[in-house]
Amino acid sequence: MTEPLPGMPEPLARLMGELQRLPGVGPRSAERIAFHLLRAPAQEALALAEAIRTVKEQLRHCSRCYNLSDGELCSICGDPRRDQGLIVVVEQPRDVMLLEQTGLIRGVYHVLMGRISPLERVGPEDLTIEALLTRVRAGGVREVLLATNPTMEGDGTALHIHALLAGTGVAVSRLARGLAVGSQVEYATRAMLEAAISGRTLMS
Repeated sequence: MTEPLPGMPEPLARLMGELQRLPGVGPRSAERIAFHLLRAPAQEALALAEAIRTVKEQLRHCSRCYNLSDGELCSICGDPRRDQGLIVVVEQPRDVMLLEQTGLIRGVYHVLMGRISPLERVGPEDLTIEALLTRVRAGGVREVLLATNPTMEGDGTALHIHALLAGTGVAVSRLARGLAVGSQVEYATRAMLEAAISGRTLMS
């Protein structure tokens, strides 16, 4: 973070400093946002502050799938119309929202909260893999669709989970390569996701 300009009031300098902590926000962007908030009506600026406070206080992870939720279970896990026999495994909650936009998923999800990455010192024990295995062992699951990103880490995570599910009698599938190798679900178009979901293949 850059040093505050001479004569800048401390509250403004603090605001700009906090804004620069956000991803993709540099000093110039932080300055523009800060001065925009200063010019905005108090009600508008305070509504933003209230929205941030509410998110931090009320959002939690679903006790079953680890998706974001404002209750014990997320809206997907709590929907009796969803196919509980199909679990779609993703890396992050944002991936759930993107896949839901396709309208092709009728099952439920499981969010790993990351992917195995030895270089970043993230191992299987740091993810929610054990909770996934518990769900499968409880019965009623016929297919696990591994929708991790088609990157080296995502593929490695999928292979690790596939090995753990061997012998459970549950079919394990992987998104088809409608997603380019090295890309991420977050940046995929709707058409790419539709092709990947529709063309998913069972892992041998």
